[in-house]
Amino acid sequence: MGMNTQNGRSLTELDHLRQSIVDILNTPIGSRVMRRDYGSKLFNLIDAPLNRGTLVDIYAATAEALMKWERRLIVSAVDMTSAQLGQITLKITGKYILDGKIVQLSEIVVGK
Repeated sequence: MGMNTQNGRSLTELDHLRQSIVDILNTPIGSRVMRRDYGSKLFNLIDAPLNRGTLVDIYAATAEALMKWERRLIVSAVDMTSAQLGQITLKITGKYILDGKIVQLSEIVVGK
C-alpha cells in the first residue's frame, strides 16, 4: 500500500508502482535537491527527432532509470505508444517482484 501524491488516499500496490514510475520518468536528472542523480534522461529525449536512434535511447533511458530507482519491477519491454510535441506515452512490461507476476503498465505519460 502507498499514498496518492495528489489526494493522500491509499493506493493499491500496482497503482503505487505506476505513480512511482511516472515520478521517476518525469524527473529530470539533476533537478532534485540532495538527490541529484534521481530521475531519468527522458527530458533530454522527448523533443528529439523521432527516429530509430531516438527510440532506442528512449527505451534505454527508461530501463536504466527504472533499474536504478524502482526495485519492485524488472523491466522486460518498453514500447512507445504515442508521441507529440513535448510528450511521449509508454507501455512498460516487466516482472513485479512482490508477487512474481508479469505486469503491463500502459499510458505512462512523460512530459506534460
